[in-house]
Amino acid sequence: MNLTVAIDEHSGFCFGVVYAIEMAESILNESGKLYCLGDIVHNDEEVSRLTAKGLIIIGHDEFKNLRNERVLIRAHGEPPETYKQALDNNIELIDASCPVVLKLQNRVREAYNDDEKILIYGKHGHAEVIGLQGQTSGDAIVIEKFEELENIDLPKKIQLYSQTTKSTKNLYALRDLLEKKGVEVKFNDTLCRQVSNRDLHLKQFAKSFNKIVFVSGKKSSNGKVLFDACKEVNPNSYFVSSKNELQKEWFNENDTVGICGATSTPQWQMDEVKDSILAL
Repeated sequence: MNLTVAIDEHSGFCFGVVYAIEMAESILNESGKLYCLGDIVHNDEEVSRLTAKGLIIIGHDEFKNLRNERVLIRAHGEPPETYKQALDNNIELIDASCPVVLKLQNRVREAYNDDEKILIYGKHGHAEVIGLQGQTSGDAIVIEKFEELENIDLPKKIQLYSQTTKSTKNLYALRDLLEKKGVEVKFNDTLCRQVSNRDLHLKQFAKSFNKIVFVSGKKSSNGKVLFDACKEVNPNSYFVSSKNELQKEWFNENDTVGICGATSTPQWQMDEVKDSILAL
């Protein structure tokens, strides 16, 4: 099949993920073993690559029972309780929290200490959101879908924050909706610009090809947002989490195919997908 295939040069790991993975690899090359609290990145294939090098993924229950070890905190950040637990258990934390997330945590904590009511727009149970809620001793309201507002007794004044990887359009729409409900909103645009600006770029990228193959882990919130941005402008957009999910029938003779991905998608995986498409 005669296909023209190009990879988006702006896709792939954001600097926060690059930092966390480089830190992990450096330690693994030195000692062959490192614990990581939660998946280092929401991409199963990249996690598998690193676990083969000696990375051991643990949950919070296992973390509580760990003693005298080194544990990596991934880019998503952690609540204060994790740091306290580490002190109690003589755990050396390798803190790879993204600087953008740390700045947001500080802003949320300061607002909470000033007795502000806080609303966080984010995915329930997401590591970053848990870390943000932890800055408020769990008091912050979290909403993932706008309909949830119907079941919440909203205060008259609120500080609005967001998980750093949410959609710009949706965050601003949420602010407008709260104001329509009569809530006085102190608005904090806490989106990561390296992520939130990508949807605009990807829309331009997606328009330039007959077909789009978006490569991302299924757990990635950012991946869902960016794939939706592609699909919005190019209905012939396909989501894959590995090269094995590609289907020959997606493509026609002489198609132009654009490959792009989430901030948690490694370059090597997009390269693999490109090679597999060219081999169809």
